[in-house]
Amino acid sequence: MSPPEQPRVLVVEDEPAQREVLAYNLEAEGFHVDKAENGEEALLLVEENAPDVIVLDWMLPNVSGIEICRRLKMQADTRGVPIIMLSARSEEVDRVRGLETGADDYVVKPYSVAELMARIRAQLRRTRPASVGEKLTFGDIVLDAETHKVHRNEQLLKLGPTEFRLLTTFMEKPGRVWSREQLLDRVWGRDIYVDTRTVDVHIGRLRKALCQHGGDDPLRTVRGAGYALG
Repeated sequence: MSPPEQPRVLVVEDEPAQREVLAYNLEAEGFHVDKAENGEEALLLVEENAPDVIVLDWMLPNVSGIEICRRLKMQADTRGVPIIMLSARSEEVDRVRGLETGADDYVVKPYSVAELMARIRAQLRRTRPASVGEKLTFGDIVLDAETHKVHRNEQLLKLGPTEFRLLTTFMEKPGRVWSREQLLDRVWGRDIYVDTRTVDVHIGRLRKALCQHGGDDPLRTVRGAGYALG
C-alpha cells in the first residue's frame, strides 16, 4: 500500500507513449499515479479513488476531455479536484473554452515535463499544501510538513504518525466537516480495512496531543457527521 499522504494524480491520455512518460516522471517525483486511456475509464477511476489532481487530454476517443471536465465540475464531490487540460490547440478561443468548462489550468502540447510538474505542484499548493512541503498554520498551531513537526504556542508537540496525518488533513481544510469514512480514505488509504471506531480512538489521541501543554481543544465533533477543526 502506498502512503496515504502521497498525492494521487490521475493521468488521462489516449496516447500510450505520452501516458507512460508522464506516469514515469510523476512517480519519480513521489506521486501515486492512476492512468486512464479514455474518458469512461477516467470517470470510473475518479469514483474508485478520488485524485488530488487530474491531468486530462482534450482529444480523447468517444468522450472528449472537455466533456469529462464538465461532468466532474458539475458533481459536488469532484468539483474541487484541480484539472489541468492538455491540448494541441493553442488558439486563445480554445484555451478560453477549456477554462470556461472548469479546467483549472491549460497546457499546450508539446509541453516540457518540468513545466507540467511545476503546474501540478502549484495546484497541490492550493488544495493539499502539506503534500508539497508547505507549512500550515491554524491559530497558535503550526505544522511543518517537511520536518514532520508540530508546534503549538511555540512548544513542540509529540504526535504519532497517524495523528500527524489526521492533523494535516484538518489543517489543509479548516472548518470542513470530515466524516469517519472520508478520514479513513485520506489518512489510512482505501487499500486496507480499518474499523470506523479506529478513527475515534485516534481523534482522542490527537486531542490529547494538541492540549499536552494546555490550550483549548480545537477539534469539534459534529453529531452524526464527523469531525472538524475550528
